Amino acid sequence: MADEKKAAAKAAMKEEKAAKRAQRKETRTQLWQAFNMLRKQDKMFLPLVLLAILGLGLVGFLIGLLWGGEWFMLPIGLIFGVLAALWIFTNRLQKSVYSRAEGQPGAAGWALDNLRSGVGMVWKTHNAVAATTQMDAVHRVVGVCGIVLVGEGEKRRLKPLMAQQRRRLQRIASQYPVYEIYVGDGEDEVPVAKLQRAMVRLPRNIKKDEVHSLYARLEAMDTQQGNPGLPKGPIPRGGSMSGLNRRARRAADRKKK
Repeated sequence: MADEKKAAAKAAMKEEKAAKRAQRKETRTQLWQAFNMLRKQDKMFLPLVLLAILGLGLVGFLIGLLWGGEWFMLPIGLIFGVLAALWIFTNRLQKSVYSRAEGQPGAAGWALDNLRSGVGMVWKTHNAVAATTQMDAVHRVVGVCGIVLVGEGEKRRLKPLMAQQRRRLQRIASQYPVYEIYVGDGEDEVPVAKLQRAMVRLPRNIKKDEVHSLYARLEAMDTQQGNPGLPKGPIPRGGSMSGLNRRARRAADRKKK
């Protein structure tokens, strides 16, 4: 019996190690694919990476010359250069992804799903709390700033949706500030690539722990009133709205049952 348990434990450990190796391999493959994509699309990417690594390595070497330890400071400079190159990679990759998503229906919802949380910062997103058949949508985000309504689409059609959502929020969350952001390239609009920056710049009005309870209250309100929403993420160009409407009606029917 003891031998069987040991054998089972060894088998489980072996499977776990194999799964971790497969995960690491998949991550390396994805990073390599992203690197090659960025290298082909962004002509400045490789020069900037080389400049960061070699430049900071040279800076470390020169600092070492002043202190009499140039060969000690050279690898330290190269390490900082690699870190800077990784920052350049992630930053320019993010810009490339945002530029490809720009203008697609659902791009703002996708960007909101990928908001980065920082120190004292947390975001809870509900995509498409309101939408039109022309694929205009209002997304709701709860954060330390309060509540943010983010609209993407035709501003003329979005304004009634924004007003409707404000009235809904007044019923149970009137004590919290509500901000409106329109995504686009027009006047008083925020491009998708700058949406994160616009959200972070909003003032902090509530505590981090309060964000979760407020989000739960708003979700309960949606459940009671019925709000199927739309699928998350950018919708490919030429996508059929009729299929989305059918799925939305089915989701509403399931909630009623």
